Amino acid sequence: MDAEEAMERLMEGNARFVQGVRKQYDFIARRKELLEGQNPFATILTCSDSRVRPEYIFDANIGEIFNIETAGNVVDAVALGSIEYGVEHLHTPVLMILGHTKCGAVTSCCQLEGELAGNLGDIMKKIEPAALKSQKKIDETIDENMKCVKECILQNSPVVKKAAEEGKVRIVLAKYILETGEVKVLE
Repeated sequence: MDAEEAMERLMEGNARFVQGVRKQYDFIARRKELLEGQNPFATILTCSDSRVRPEYIFDANIGEIFNIETAGNVVDAVALGSIEYGVEHLHTPVLMILGHTKCGAVTSCCQLEGELAGNLGDIMKKIEPAALKSQKKIDETIDENMKCVKECILQNSPVVKKAAEEGKVRIVLAKYILETGEVKVLE
């Protein structure tokens, strides 16, 4: 499957989700198939927000999406390693960075006065450049954060950068609209 087919499949699944019409999957048979290994068609980096579940949003079966979740969909070495695994070893033709409306991590960063200590502070520091560039406007920061995350991935992962340059993976920025269920491709 190439990137165009993978995106078409994701967006068709999202259209079903928006309409409230899901495919019926035979999970028992699928679990047996997956004993031989996984073959997802997309790697998706998304927020750990419990309202953002790619398998549901894209009406996908188990084993079809390689999902990485972090608050604010920020990346660190562990998330980068997971993304590289999806791109390099599972050969997913699409790497989607999926932001969403009403993101708590982005909202917190935009409203933060001072600094947070510890690991939460580390998340805020990763979102802060997007917040500053967007003058702490929440919706704009959500979009800008995805651009910053893409740039971070390309700067810190030679594996993903090379795959993108060689056309082996298409990096897509998309936003999940909580209010409607729709996913809008931004880039």
